[in-house]
Amino acid sequence: MAQQSNQPIIILKEGSSRTRGRDAQAMNLMAARAVAEAVRTTLGPKGMDKMLVDSLGDVVITNDGVTILKEMDIEHPAAKMIVEIAKTQDDEVGDGTTTAVVLAGELLKRSEGLLDQDVHPTVIASGYRQAATKARDILNNLAFDISLKDEALLKEFAVTAMTGKGAEAVGEKLADIIVRAIKAVVDENGKVDVDDIKVEKKVGGTIGDSELIEGIVIDKERIHPNMPKTVKNAKIALLDTPMEIEKTEIDAKIEITSPDQLQSFLDQEEKMLKDMVEKIKKVGANVVFCQKGVDDLVQHYLAKNGIMAARRVKESDLKKLAKSTGARVSTSIDELTKDDLGAAGLVEERKIGDESMIFVEKCKNPKAVSMILRGGTEHVVDELDRAVHDALRVVGVVVEDKKYVVGGGACEVELALRLKEFAATVGGREQLAIEAFAEAMEVIPRTLAENAGLDPIDTLVSLRSKHEGKGAMKTAGINVFTGEAVDMKKEKVVEPLRVKTQAVSGASEAAVMILRIDDVIAASKLSGGHGAPGMGPGGMGEMDMGM
Repeated sequence: MAQQSNQPIIILKEGSSRTRGRDAQAMNLMAARAVAEAVRTTLGPKGMDKMLVDSLGDVVITNDGVTILKEMDIEHPAAKMIVEIAKTQDDEVGDGTTTAVVLAGELLKRSEGLLDQDVHPTVIASGYRQAATKARDILNNLAFDISLKDEALLKEFAVTAMTGKGAEAVGEKLADIIVRAIKAVVDENGKVDVDDIKVEKKVGGTIGDSELIEGIVIDKERIHPNMPKTVKNAKIALLDTPMEIEKTEIDAKIEITSPDQLQSFLDQEEKMLKDMVEKIKKVGANVVFCQKGVDDLVQHYLAKNGIMAARRVKESDLKKLAKSTGARVSTSIDELTKDDLGAAGLVEERKIGDESMIFVEKCKNPKAVSMILRGGTEHVVDELDRAVHDALRVVGVVVEDKKYVVGGGACEVELALRLKEFAATVGGREQLAIEAFAEAMEVIPRTLAENAGLDPIDTLVSLRSKHEGKGAMKTAGINVFTGEAVDMKKEKVVEPLRVKTQAVSGASEAAVMILRIDDVIAASKLSGGHGAPGMGPGGMGEMDMGM
């Protein structure tokens, strides 16, 4: 019988690393929690901002969770999963990105204690899933109804979403603009496409100079100085065909043997261009937006006929113009009819800052509108844009779902209490996981208190006492400005139901996925083998949070 060799069997390439069991779990939990801790201080009205500097020296100043995580140079694979939660939350709802990430970090932190007690990861995962399902049911029961007519309350959603993002000084004015914009673009089925609201950022003036245009603003100028600057009662033609003589797709050669032939050729070309303008004039259009190029001669004839025109207009802007003015985009000037034209009360070229823009406004029932955001510096305008984006999405979501809950940590405290009651009915080791999930919910009010400079323990005790016993107030949350536990519904601190349900779902799913990993096999790097991105030589996690 052959002697058995003690030589190790190598199945991975040189430079690869493998970490398994508790080491792999500890490494992933540590990396994911590090990401959550990085954004935790930005939560709430009193949250702090982060300054992110990239390799080129460009600066971003924000407290928007998803923006911070996108800008951070994160390499660790488990940490990237946490970033994905924020991205999904932003895509689905537009707000609550920091909440989702902080919840995921706390769920993983609580799971460490259970792993130390030898509770198997699959048991924890099962408990977390049950708790997340129950949490969504509880949230649905806590939700209130709202309709599109509750304009004053809709403004409060915008104010809540923008609080802590540098727009508080003119929050009421911006909230009014945002609600009017959403009401303009909501369709007959109650759906809201925020892409129908065009946001233009212009440095100069103050945040209070921001305005809503009931129509579309095009970042273009008139193409000829003799064209009218202002057109009232505009009839608008939208073209995605060039207003010039197109070159043939194949190489062609025209042989001209005499000056007469050359003149005849030029005359014919001029006639074709003149006919284009005549056709536009014939259908009654006095404003033209063209997606392609416009010949110099066509510009001259358009100006001569008092027709305003802009060229190289983006396709997305043409579509918004169509929704706003009721026009149809034409692919051929020959096929253009009066029915294809759109209408606007006023089309005017105006200067904002040092740039000229064309305003198409006073449209009847526009289904696409524009917002112009102003601010003293580029960083102020950029942060205002992020705040407005969140607020638009939040108001859009609450209009679609017609359901909302209160903020200020009220939902999370109520969830913690109800989930603890639910855990007692489950039994087994899953009960421990559901209790851990319930305790993790309290990270939101605790963080709100910490970021406001309040005592988190006193705050949580005060909140629990309001939510329990006789005369329990389910809407009691923390007023971060006074430190008291008050009725958040009366304070009008409100959020869409979907913000909370998506945050709970995203955080629990990511936590379960990370918990179930017990083996990390990292391929060697091309440059010399130190494991996969974010993995140290021995497979231990390093998180590159360089910016």
